[in-house]
Amino acid sequence: MFAWHPLAKAVFGASAIARQNALASAAQLSRTMATLSSDIFKPTKFGGKYTVTLIPGDGIGAEVTESVKTIFKHENVPVEWEQVDVTGVVTGKQHSEDLFKESVLSLRRNKVGLKGILYTPVERSGHQSFNVALRQELDIYASLVLIKNIPGYKTRHSNVDMCLIRENTEGEYSGLEHQSVPGVVESLKIITRIKSERISKFAFQFAKANGRNKVTCIHKANIMKLGDGLFRQTFYDVALDYPSLVVEDLIVDNASMQAVSKPQQFDVLVMPNLYGSILSNIGAALVGGPGLIPGCNMGREYAVFEPGCRHVGLDIRGLGQANPTALLLSATMMLRHLGLDEPATRISQAVYNVIAEGQVRTKDMGGNNTTTDFTNAILKKMEVI
Repeated sequence: MFAWHPLAKAVFGASAIARQNALASAAQLSRTMATLSSDIFKPTKFGGKYTVTLIPGDGIGAEVTESVKTIFKHENVPVEWEQVDVTGVVTGKQHSEDLFKESVLSLRRNKVGLKGILYTPVERSGHQSFNVALRQELDIYASLVLIKNIPGYKTRHSNVDMCLIRENTEGEYSGLEHQSVPGVVESLKIITRIKSERISKFAFQFAKANGRNKVTCIHKANIMKLGDGLFRQTFYDVALDYPSLVVEDLIVDNASMQAVSKPQQFDVLVMPNLYGSILSNIGAALVGGPGLIPGCNMGREYAVFEPGCRHVGLDIRGLGQANPTALLLSATMMLRHLGLDEPATRISQAVYNVIAEGQVRTKDMGGNNTTTDFTNAILKKMEVI
């Protein structure tokens, strides 16, 4: 269940050697903890290659996915893509639901996926978010987003290093809404003890596996006393089994202010669904924007890796301006999950070297280079690593 844990310690290490050492030790631990059942989480592998479901997504998805495919091919990474071109954009075509079902079946077969972000229209009533539906369908209950400064890319805050863990399958994203009478809408927020306990255990085990010291519960229990009150109390009940960790809780609006004013105080944060969406966007802004933030979604049987800050980028689609860093780093998380540590380290190191040098940067990072320029710069770096 935790085969990707090495990333939190290894990907952002102070040096290549420290990164590799942390990766080696944590990878061994994570593979030991990989499942409760020996076969439940085994990805599909044929002829020495893993088959991975690839969902490019909407907006800039095709462009950043092409960057990943190009680099993987250059490195001879033993991954075969099973691509499903799901889209949330309303095109008038009738097969979007069929493609979504195909993507679910593909993930059930392969156990592992790499995914861009799918668009969800605001104005179309009854259009279910495919992003949410995928997580609920496969019970991919834990979202992990890594918010950390990248060396060589200066932002307003330094020494930011926090992990956001978000419950993915209930809360405000339960999708239970109805109009009781014209002009009155009821939207149900679902919080259950079993899922609050599950995500809290996930957060505490993640903290211990990665040498983290503190876990903070984010909530709004002062107003939603039953729902968020249950989440908060369950968090503290689970915390009793982890006496070596510092535990605390913060109201979500205060946590948002604290994240902007002093983000260095945070380590691991765990929260219901909507608060995770808000804080991951705040966190992304602290360290350089959505183009830099990797993430993944984990369940008991399936793992889907995607950018941590869920922006579609429809406004820059096809312009060659997209920053592929977030998807590339998410892809290296996926490789570590598969036990492919060497190519994961080489690719991530090349990405960080390009960013640190500052010679090739996409528009969101203050440069004028294209997605292709950035990809080619990574390929050149990999030749000398």
